[in-house]
Amino acid sequence: MHSDATRTMKLIPEIQAARGEIQTLRRTIHAHPELRYEETQTAELVAKNLTEWGIEVHRGLGKTGVVGVLKRGNGLRSIGLRADMDALPVHELNDFEHRSRHEGKMHACGHDGHTAMLLGAARHLAKHGEFDGTIVFIFQPAEEGGAGAQAMIDDGLFTRFPVDAVFGIHNWPGMAEGHFGVTEGPIMASSNEFRIEIKGVGSHAALPHNGRDPIFTAIQIANGLQGIITRNKKPLDTAVLSITQIHAGSAVNVVPDEAFIGGTVRTFTTETLDLIETRLRAIAEHTAAAYDCSVNVMFRRNYPPTINSSEEARFAASVMKEVVGADRVDDAVEPTMGAEDFSFMLLAKPGCYAFLGNGTGGHRDAGHGAGPCMLHNASYDFNDELLPIGSTYWVRLAEKFLAQEG
Repeated sequence: MHSDATRTMKLIPEIQAARGEIQTLRRTIHAHPELRYEETQTAELVAKNLTEWGIEVHRGLGKTGVVGVLKRGNGLRSIGLRADMDALPVHELNDFEHRSRHEGKMHACGHDGHTAMLLGAARHLAKHGEFDGTIVFIFQPAEEGGAGAQAMIDDGLFTRFPVDAVFGIHNWPGMAEGHFGVTEGPIMASSNEFRIEIKGVGSHAALPHNGRDPIFTAIQIANGLQGIITRNKKPLDTAVLSITQIHAGSAVNVVPDEAFIGGTVRTFTTETLDLIETRLRAIAEHTAAAYDCSVNVMFRRNYPPTINSSEEARFAASVMKEVVGADRVDDAVEPTMGAEDFSFMLLAKPGCYAFLGNGTGGHRDAGHGAGPCMLHNASYDFNDELLPIGSTYWVRLAEKFLAQEG
């Protein structure tokens, strides 16, 4: 980031001075990625540093999760700050010094940076923080498909460490470096998947009347499902239904016995999701019956929509503007149809999830892969210029939140 840009930001000097230490932690985590519920080395690194800084540490929530608790004064207010720790099963194409040492595993979503930013904030708050109340640092496993947030909640996260509100952040490639994006209400969609298995009767391709064709039936079902989006759902209710798999058959001259359709559904509300699931099942069952086939429908709800509470979103935006300037904060950012398991925490507590711009990839060290610096891409790398920005935001958010009246 250009120095004139950082000069106009109100970054905490001690955090800027400690940037090298936090960057080393970030790159160490990047070089040693661990998949969901396998984050033992990462959890050990987090716990070790928190302990050295005098923060009370609790292990084992959600299997590999870590919770740090920092209390000052007699204040009754408490705030939760969350970072995710897990990596992805991606073969890294970058060849710079801190590339993955574990083949087939990579921090391709920036969770190494999220963890480092929260560690930077914890370090500062432990050494220099002036606040009255309790800060709960939540280092979560298994965001990538493992519902680690819910696992921590199931293990007593908010009963053992009660908070008045919880906050999360995600780096966002394509958004200008150091800019924030946040909005009231839905910011990310629910994630759901379906599989429709059609059973017919096989036949020779020259004699289709002797069988009941599951491929023809699957095609009719696939066409019918798009009618849910265009004819059943209100146009103002956002939703995506994507068929991503149709599989059947193994020979060109044989009509097979079975076929299946697979895909995903994404919505911003549970009501819209309920409608889509109901119609999907009805269309699949009645269409199959029309062509004398049987059908089995599996519909799995993975992550609910990530919905920011209005008061906390406005509060977070005000802190962002103080840190980086109002011109670098979009407080009505366009939501994304991607999904995030921080949604489970927002079902349990008020709070806010936000984006922090990662830039367009120009920050990457020499030797990076030829692909774009996008999430889940094998050429991605977290932008270390964000470390002091994210850490400063976490510190100011906690201090100002705990200074509020209950």
